[in-house]
Amino acid sequence: MPREFIHRDKLLPFILLVCCFAAWGVVGTMTDPLVQVFSTVFSMSTLQASLVQFAYYGAYFLLALPAAFINQRYSYKTGVLVGLGLAIVGALLFYPASLAMTYGLFLLALFTLAGGLAILETSANPFVISMGPEGNATRRLNLAQAFNPVGTNIGVLLAATLILPNLHSAGAAERAAMSQVDLLAIRSAELQAVMLPYVGFAFVLLAIWIGIALTRMPATEKTQAKEAEQSHGGFAATFERLMHNKHYRWGVVALFFYIAAQTCTWTFTIQYAQQATGADHTQAGYYLQYSMIVFLVARFVATWAMGYIRPSVLLVLLGLAATGLCFYAALNPGLSGVWALVAVSACLSLMFPTIYGIALMGLGEDAKLAAGGLVMTLLGGALMPMVQGAAIDAFGAAVSFVVPGVCFVAVVGYGLFHLSTSKAGLFDLRSTARKVAEPA
Repeated sequence: MPREFIHRDKLLPFILLVCCFAAWGVVGTMTDPLVQVFSTVFSMSTLQASLVQFAYYGAYFLLALPAAFINQRYSYKTGVLVGLGLAIVGALLFYPASLAMTYGLFLLALFTLAGGLAILETSANPFVISMGPEGNATRRLNLAQAFNPVGTNIGVLLAATLILPNLHSAGAAERAAMSQVDLLAIRSAELQAVMLPYVGFAFVLLAIWIGIALTRMPATEKTQAKEAEQSHGGFAATFERLMHNKHYRWGVVALFFYIAAQTCTWTFTIQYAQQATGADHTQAGYYLQYSMIVFLVARFVATWAMGYIRPSVLLVLLGLAATGLCFYAALNPGLSGVWALVAVSACLSLMFPTIYGIALMGLGEDAKLAAGGLVMTLLGGALMPMVQGAAIDAFGAAVSFVVPGVCFVAVVGYGLFHLSTSKAGLFDLRSTARKVAEPA
C-alpha cells in the first residue's frame, strides 16, 4: 500500500471536490420534499407533483454520457467546472420562478440544476481517483464519498427548517374557496420560502467554482484520457465490451431499481407520516431527517461489516430486509409503519456502493464510460416516483410503498446473481470487500 494518500500538490483540489460530494447530497434531499410542497402550493395531484423527481433525475439520465465525453475530450477539471456552472444557473433560476409562481419554471430550474450536478458527479468520482497513487484509490474515493450523507442530512435540515414550516395549513378545498388575491399572497410566501435555500446554495457553488478554477490540476490527465480511448478502440468498441459483460449489464438494471426505491422511499416518507399519524408538514419532515441520520450512521457500520462479510451477501440480506420493511409499512399504516420506513434507510446505505463496485470490477479504462452509464440509471428516480404518486392518488400513501418494496426485489436478485457466479465464501473476502466497496 503506497504511503502517500493524496499527492501533495493535489490536497487543495481534493478538499474542494469533497465539498462537491457534499453539495449534491444537499440538493438531492432538499428536493425530495418538493413533491409534497408543490402538491400543496399548486393544489395538484401527487402524480403531477411527482414531475419534480422526473425533471431532477431525468436530467441525470440525459447528461451523464455528455459528461463522460467532456471528460474524455477535455479534462476532469473542465467537466467539474461545466457541471458547477450549470448547477449555479439552475439554482439561480429559482428566483424568477418564485416571482412568476409557475410550476413549469420551477421544473426548468430543477432540470438545469440537476443537469449540472449530473456532469459534476460523473466528473468528480474519477477526478478523485486521479489525485493519488492507484493502490489506495478506493480508500481515497471512499473518504470523499463519506461526505455525501453529511450533505443529505444538511439538505433535509434545510427543507425542515426553511421550507416546510412556511407552508400554509390550508388544504386544497380551503384554497379553492379563497379569493384570488388571498391565494396569490399565500402562494407567493410559500414559493419565496422554496426559493431562498436554492439561491443561497448557488453562492456556495460559486465559491467552490472559483476555488477550483483558480487551482492547478493534473496536467497530464487530458493526454492520458486520449491515449486510453485510442488504445481501447473508441466509444463503439467500449460500448460493445460493456454490453457483453453480464455483471455490468445487470448492474445497470439493479442500480436503476435501487435509485427508484431510494427516491420513492425518501420522497413519500413525509406524506406517509402525515396520513398515518396525522402529523403536520414540519413534524412529518422530522422523520425524513431521522432517515438521513440512520443512513449516515449505517454507511459507516456497513463499511466496517464489509471487511468481514462478503458485500454481495450483505446486499441480499439488506435487500430482503428493505423489502419486508416496505411491505410492513404498506400493511400497517401508523407510527410503527413510519419507523419501518426510517429503518429502510439503514438498508439503503450499503446498496449503491456495492452494486456500483460489482458492476465496475475488472473494467479497467472502460470504467470511464461505464461510470456514465451507471449515472444514467438515476432515470429510475424520475420514473418510479410517478408510479408511486399515481398509487397514492388511487390507494393512499400506505399501499403505495409496495412500489419500492418490489424495486428492492431486483436488488436482491443482483446480489444472488453475483453470489451464483463467484466461487468465494461468505466470510473470507476482506480484500474483495475493499475492491467492491466503491462509494455512492
